[in-house]
Amino acid sequence: VQLQASGGGLVQAGGSLRLSCAASGRTFSSYAMGWFRQAPGKEREFVAGISRRDGETAYTDSVKDRFTISRDNAKNTVYLQIHSLKPEDTAVYSCAARYTSSEVFTYRSGYDYWGQGTQVTVRD
Repeated sequence: VQLQASGGGLVQAGGSLRLSCAASGRTFSSYAMGWFRQAPGKEREFVAGISRRDGETAYTDSVKDRFTISRDNAKNTVYLQIHSLKPEDTAVYSCAARYTSSEVFTYRSGYDYWGQGTQVTVRD
């Protein structure tokens, strides 16, 4: 599967964005999906994950009340809705996929496929 993230940009603190990750192929519903982010000088960290069909989700604690992950299997797309953006959310956001898993994975090694990221910059 090939993944392409989009939707990033420069926003003011407190603003909102919706990131999208479009996947190629016809078996998108067989993949668990995740969003990760990497800020300058920091390691890539897990942000949110969603199971392949039933929509079970997981979030890192710092984003639980502000980020929502969802998917549309008919459109081969996973979304990350972000509200109340903070400067510390500034990072490159990437999506990832793991084939034939009904679970949600919250760590990098749980994913097999990665897309190029989209930059999110939050200005004070």
